[in-house]
Amino acid sequence: MSDKIKIGISIGDVNGIGLEVIIKTLMDSRIMDYCTPIVYGHTKVASFHRKSLDVSDFSFNVINSPEQAHDKRPNMINCWEEDVRIELGMATETGGKYAFISLERALDDLIAGKTDALVTAPINKHNIQSDTFNFAGHTEYIQAKTNSPDSLMFLVSEDIRVGVVTGHVPVSEVPSKITKEAILSKLALMSQSLKKDFWIQKPKIAVLGLNPHAGDAGLIGNEELETIVPAIEEANANGIFAFGPYAADGFFAAHTYLKFDAVLAMYHDQGLIPFKQIAFHNGVNFTAGLPVVRTSPDHGTGYDIAGKNQASANSFREALFTAINIVERRRESAELSSNPLKLSKFSKDRD
Repeated sequence: MSDKIKIGISIGDVNGIGLEVIIKTLMDSRIMDYCTPIVYGHTKVASFHRKSLDVSDFSFNVINSPEQAHDKRPNMINCWEEDVRIELGMATETGGKYAFISLERALDDLIAGKTDALVTAPINKHNIQSDTFNFAGHTEYIQAKTNSPDSLMFLVSEDIRVGVVTGHVPVSEVPSKITKEAILSKLALMSQSLKKDFWIQKPKIAVLGLNPHAGDAGLIGNEELETIVPAIEEANANGIFAFGPYAADGFFAAHTYLKFDAVLAMYHDQGLIPFKQIAFHNGVNFTAGLPVVRTSPDHGTGYDIAGKNQASANSFREALFTAINIVERRRESAELSSNPLKLSKFSKDRD
């Protein structure tokens, strides 16, 4: 039995670019040297997208469960039997329905330990809503399904890592959700992830302010003085190396982020706009703080270019390799922790 990492892949909205970037990524057979990919969808839907890309020399190995996966081929589990109407570029109820079926099946197998990580292609947060999916996005759904008390939306790339205190919430609700407890929780998750998932021994974290100019000593808001600074001080007392708060505009404009291992932003756009500008097509969305590994590309459904063979697979490919790397690091850390003699030898060799 192969011990190669099994990566589950949900297809996202069938009318978007999810299957396009999946197929473009898995067409490179070298991917199978690093993992066994298992896509949750249907071969008829995949064939539709393959033909729209004018790809003839690619196919999936059809299986019923991850245990049957071929470790040298891209695999697909058919998650439904009926024909699906595909309307490329359209936000339809059908798109949301089958995005959820794919996600639910892939996540169930991940939680059951049948796969080692999950890479999620983009969903439409509106059309996926139903009685069974009442969440703001992937992150919140996966956190609930894994019974995790908290999680961190962590955008990562080679150049920058950014997490957010508040994720998919209206801007009008952000100030009320910026509490000392929330900041401390996110800082703890970020610090733990940097150590466990990225092997940074003593991570340094920059914390951004909420208000323009980080409040300007109380002239433009008191959240920094009353909430953010006390949270930073307590985090440091708890052994987390946190610094700030920094004014977001000058922080990114001056490339100050390069001096830190990660940045904690107060709200979604404060962190994600500069991240996407800096990381461009190579950013990855990683959900830190969970017992499972989940990544995704940092872009959306791409309705405007669906079916036009214009979507870049770079971010999805990076999401796949990020998931592989994190699984490998967690495996090796667990092995070292469970074998003190090996850990001692590892430390001695490093010395």
